[in-house]
Amino acid sequence: MGKKAVVFGSFVVDLMSRGPHLPSPGETVKGTSFTMGPGGKGFNQCVAAHKAGADVTMMTKLGEDEFSKVCLNIMDSLKMDKRHVIITEESSTGTALIMVDENTAENQILVVPGACEKITDKEVEGLKETLEDVEYVLTQLETNISAVEKLVEISKDANAKVILNTAPIQKIDENMLKHIYMVTPNEVEAQSLTGVKVTDLNSADEASKWFFDRGVKKVIITLGRNGVYVNDGEKSDIIPAFKVEAIDTTGAGDAFNGGLLAGLSQGMDIWEASKFGNAVGALSVQKVGTTVSMPTREEIDEFINSRK
Repeated sequence: MGKKAVVFGSFVVDLMSRGPHLPSPGETVKGTSFTMGPGGKGFNQCVAAHKAGADVTMMTKLGEDEFSKVCLNIMDSLKMDKRHVIITEESSTGTALIMVDENTAENQILVVPGACEKITDKEVEGLKETLEDVEYVLTQLETNISAVEKLVEISKDANAKVILNTAPIQKIDENMLKHIYMVTPNEVEAQSLTGVKVTDLNSADEASKWFFDRGVKKVIITLGRNGVYVNDGEKSDIIPAFKVEAIDTTGAGDAFNGGLLAGLSQGMDIWEASKFGNAVGALSVQKVGTTVSMPTREEIDEFINSRK
């Protein structure tokens, strides 16, 4: 089973419509399908890690409303650990309005984080005991930043390694980075933080230097269909993506991060875990949706073996 892991982050209900093209401002487009399901970067990543075989605990915050049941029911069906799911009367469960162009698989997303943007320091401190037993903690920027900062602080005290997925991009205190073990931005987020446009190995090396200078130990930059850039502090390379037919790219970055966490927590090194994450991402884009598209461990192993 490997070492225990924690994913701290957002849960939102995905309300997804598909249509022939994405609307321009003021335009109404007649869509072809609508689905509602579980999502949110934190939840997607946790489900991906769990289904990929990680012993992982989720911490998030939900409203006391109908949408919270979407989260709790899925966690029950997948036999996920719900100890650190907080329910509040004061805010609604997060939602994401997603529009997908069914011809190009491009998407537009409007997220209303709701309860998971109002996680208190005291609620984060409820994780302290769990963290004593954890090697890796994965978090993102879809909750309130104060909660992420508190998480980093208590993870440091517990000697748990924090992996920061810098999405959705927002301003972070650079001082926090010295306590971050690994960052996993995509190329757009990497440019936003470092000012370096990442287009190849050299520019990715330059961007990663910005993170290393601020104390981060390992840098991964996801490059979409071009694969993933990995820098372990000693060497760097780009691991190519698996070539697949993408139906829906929503949640592909979350699939990668969840797969990466699963690989690391089960003893893989950063290179092997990144390749494993690539496989999880490649499988996820071949299905519609986010959480529901995350593959099982059997599917991942079969996929990797078939591509050797």
